Amino acid sequence: MGNSDSKLNFRKAVVQLTSKNQSIDLNDQQFWSQFWSGNIPNINDIYTLIPSYEIRALREESPSNLASLCSKLIEKIQQSADGVFLSEKNQISILNCVRLLTRIIPYIFEDPEWRGFFWSEEKSQPPLGQALLDSLISLLFVPDFTVHANKKNLNSDEGKVKTIDSCEYIWEAGVGFSHSPPQNYAHDFNRTEILKLLLTCFSESIYLSPLIECHVQPNLWITYFTSFKNQHALPVFTSLLNVIFSYDPVGYGLPYNYLMFTDSRESLVEVASQLLCVLLEANISLNGDHSEFEEKVQNLADDDPHLSSPSSTSTNLFISYISRIHRDEDFNFILKGFCRLLNNPMIQTFLPGSCKKITFFQELLILFWKFCDLNKKFMYFVLKSSEILDILVPVLYFLIDARADT
Repeated sequence: MGNSDSKLNFRKAVVQLTSKNQSIDLNDQQFWSQFWSGNIPNINDIYTLIPSYEIRALREESPSNLASLCSKLIEKIQQSADGVFLSEKNQISILNCVRLLTRIIPYIFEDPEWRGFFWSEEKSQPPLGQALLDSLISLLFVPDFTVHANKKNLNSDEGKVKTIDSCEYIWEAGVGFSHSPPQNYAHDFNRTEILKLLLTCFSESIYLSPLIECHVQPNLWITYFTSFKNQHALPVFTSLLNVIFSYDPVGYGLPYNYLMFTDSRESLVEVASQLLCVLLEANISLNGDHSEFEEKVQNLADDDPHLSSPSSTSTNLFISYISRIHRDEDFNFILKGFCRLLNNPMIQTFLPGSCKKITFFQELLILFWKFCDLNKKFMYFVLKSSEILDILVPVLYFLIDARADT
């Protein structure tokens, strides 16, 4: 009953927003809070409650209201990211804001007149895009929301989310992190929602003209996220990497067990692999002082002994981090992850349908190509490894299987 009332109130707010010809006051908190105060269980409800034609109508007929809605949603997320550890009510509000932005932002990207909306600078405030990215990055490492709370490191005098050392809250053991936190369905779900919004923000290039605009105008979302301004770049990279290559879709190995138990990790791994593909594709060339860049990178290398010297031709930290992985145990972890996931179709032969089948093979193949291209030490490790056939066989399988697509 409570969910029905929340959906009804949300729908009324949408109708009120789209039907008013005059601008709604930004200070009308009672009105704007209707968009995040209710408990809306999943993003499918958001898609139903605010159809695409209403978003386009709002963009064309009441652009000031659409701009105000985006500003208020980002402001709400920012307030939560800057505040104390999140209560259950705040967590619901954040998820509603994240889902609503995931729904709205593509319709802003498709209109050229809105191109600079998120990155227009004001004298007293940073751009909305920067505020949103900073907040989402911080929310990826919030105890009891997206990570397991480490009671030893939580101090009541330091309740701010941004005071947390995110390197202590990496999502999974693997490269550069040995502790494996307990898996939690709610944390995986919240991570997935935030990563989907990040992926939506990074998709702006899809809406640009492929001949001119994509090459002239940089994707400021990706540029900022992969730059030194992202203070959590290393834990984000490590979390994405480790959560992908530690994933085992077979689980305990019992036939048909996936029919009885919900796998909360699969959707997270799929979105994480898509996000990592996008971030590794953005190779931003240096236009500034090389010595200053190298000095900053050297400082990062001193902080993390597991990474070797970076590429000096890119300011993309994610590309630099991959190029600097050099330990055999890290290479072995990544290679075994590739083999486990790429060979997933091969284990379906004895009892068809008995094992969970993943669907993000294209992302895995792209990641394997990028890893070999960006880290030659990893490529040589793969070529010398006895598990090279565990890579070759599934690649041939996918080639044969894809013949029908041409």
